[in-house]
Order: sequence, then structure tokens, then C-alpha cells
Amino acid sequence: MTYADGMQGAGGENGAVGAIGAIQVLVVEDDQGIARSLVRGLERAGYAARCVGTGRAALAVDPPPDVVLLDLGLPDLDGVEVCRTLRGRSDVAVIVVTARGEEGDRVSALDQGADDYLVKPFGLAELLARIRAVLRRTRPPVPELLRHGPLAVDPRTRKVTVGGAEIALTPKEFDILECLAVDPGRVVTRQEILERAWDAHWYGPSKVLDVHMAALRRKLGAPGLVETVYGRGFRLGEPG
Repeated sequence: MTYADGMQGAGGENGAVGAIGAIQVLVVEDDQGIARSLVRGLERAGYAARCVGTGRAALAVDPPPDVVLLDLGLPDLDGVEVCRTLRGRSDVAVIVVTARGEEGDRVSALDQGADDYLVKPFGLAELLARIRAVLRRTRPPVPELLRHGPLAVDPRTRKVTVGGAEIALTPKEFDILECLAVDPGRVVTRQEILERAWDAHWYGPSKVLDVHMAALRRKLGAPGLVETVYGRGFRLGEPG
């Protein structure tokens, strides 16, 4: 099966990230072959994963996991009903993982509290990216002051200084800069910035990022601080 093969072929992409070892992922999937492939891929990526095959079993898991990967076509309960019940009792992150790709199914699941919706077949790399995205929203890290050369970014107060002078940024400009400042030097893709600063389901023109990036560079007033890596994205460089 293409879906299972894709899962196996992409394993281990994030296996070195030790911090995710405590994150519990529950796979709710009645196809045992798919469930096993998902669990193996998640474990190779550093997550603690287990699977159940029915909606009732998913609702009986206590304490609740951090993330639920929920198939809609379960043998006992409709997956949308399971999603609604989960959302009513906890803030667990729910990613629907299903073969149902119709817009009505997507809308129904998202309206009932799903955080994301992924249609089979898919690769493990995309699934892991979706998990990271929902965890950023549901389990934000404890803010710490982010420093890079003369730049200081405070996620708690949302204040930015360059060489000790405070810089007034719009909310979107701050979100973009924070994406870059979390890991200075790492290239952050355009899509990652759009998902973190706008929305995981952003479908608008990516040109909006260029407009905000130009304003951000102008306000920072430090040539070379925000670098464009053509064809890849942006990163913080050494100011000139």
C-alpha cells in the first residue's frame, strides 16, 4: 500500500530531537498495517506512540495523550463524534488522518474541534511537520529572551531591541522575527514562516511575506541581519 510504504520510507527524520520523547501520540486506526507503520514512524522520530482500533477505546485512554491521530472511518463510532467528545473533555491536539478528502468532511471535522486534517496517502515527513505545527499552538514553549548579536527578542513582552534601542514592530513583523530568532543561522522556509506567523492552513499569496519582510528589515536598520537564502527561505545573519 502506497501510504504504508511512504511511512516506512520517511522514517527517522527527527529522531535526534530528544525533547519530544515525553510527548504521547495516540493513533486511532482500525487498519492494523497502517497503524503499525504510523507507530513505528512516530517512535523513530522520538515520540511515545501507541494505537487503538476503535473510537470507544480512544475515548477510554486515560490520561489523555498530547496528540491524537484520528481516522474517521472507525468500526464503532464516527470519527467526527470521537473528535467532538475529545475536544469537549480536553485540549488534546487532534489531527484527522483519513482517506475522506471531500470539503464537507474537512469542514465537519474542523468545526468539531480538529486542529488539522491530513488526507491519505501522505508521507511521514509531512505528518511530523503537522504534529510540530499543532504542538506549537497547543504546547507553546516557555518564552525566553532570544539574543543574536545586537538583537534581543522577548517573546513574553513581545519587545525587540537592537543595540539597546527598542524597535516598534507590528504583530506580524514580530512573529516573523521570532521565527528566525529561535534558531539563529538556521534557514527557515517561506512556508514555515507563513504557517507560524499566519496560519497552518494559509492559502493566500506568499507575496504578503515579502512585504512584511521588507518592512521588518527597514525597521531593524541593521544591514545583513535578516538574510535571504534564495530558493530556500530566510535566516538571521551577522549584521554588517
